[in-house]
Amino acid sequence: MKFSFHIGAHCTDDEQLLRSLLKNAGLLAQEGVCVPGPSRYRGILADALNKLNGEKADLDTQEMLIEHFVDLENADRIIFGHENFLGAPFRAFEGGMLYPLAERNAQRLRNLFPMHQVEFFMGMRDIATLIPSLAAKVPEDRLAQLLNGVDPRQLYWSDTLYAMREATPDCPITVWCNEDTPLVWPEILREVAGLDPHVRLQGGLDVLHQIMAKEGMQRLKAYLDTHPIHNEIQRRRVLAAFLDKFALDEEVNEEVTLPGWTEDLMEELSQTYDEDMREIKSISGVSLISV
Repeated sequence: MKFSFHIGAHCTDDEQLLRSLLKNAGLLAQEGVCVPGPSRYRGILADALNKLNGEKADLDTQEMLIEHFVDLENADRIIFGHENFLGAPFRAFEGGMLYPLAERNAQRLRNLFPMHQVEFFMGMRDIATLIPSLAAKVPEDRLAQLLNGVDPRQLYWSDTLYAMREATPDCPITVWCNEDTPLVWPEILREVAGLDPHVRLQGGLDVLHQIMAKEGMQRLKAYLDTHPIHNEIQRRRVLAAFLDKFALDEEVNEEVTLPGWTEDLMEELSQTYDEDMREIKSISGVSLISV
């Protein structure tokens, strides 16, 4: 059995990946892929993780968990998703690091199914917008804990991925940039589900729906209906062209109101983010889906 863990990150997904995959439950079932609803597994996985406390699950525990989640005779893969797999949002920058619990939590997730193949999937986000978005997300009484001692210039996704790779060297990791998600969404869905590129899934435009004007979506769908798309590069170019013309400003341009944050700082962080992506491309066992 293969296990796909979509581990976040916060402020990159808002459960859309699971919703899009659940639209394809019938097709995925034919491919041997189980997508249980979140309410069906999150509590059970949390209980199992707490009980094991980092130890490897024995055969009986693994079989019990699989039996609970699998309702297909030919099941080959199970998909789980939760942004808090990386840790609670208010602990995202604890100790001045980006998701310092990722190393421990990845190992604990891997140890749930030590006799099976485990893969991790994660969306990343420019630190320049991640910190303000998380600050708006956490309860007010947790804001000080989130931001305490944080130097945004010292937060790197590559550090998080290196730590995860060291903790779980046999688990491939697939990542993508939240800024690219609207253009690579179908590929993300297929990768998480372990499907071949030729498999067509519903929901390939779900993310675009959230950031594009209604008129633009109507025109895009009409264009796709009348103009065959022959490859992934062509499809991305078409989507990018429509997004450039019909994107909703309030969805793609965020106003940052954190004290002391300037445009110069934002630009510096975004440049560092781009450099960090180049570093990530060189990490063994990590695949970056990019435009």
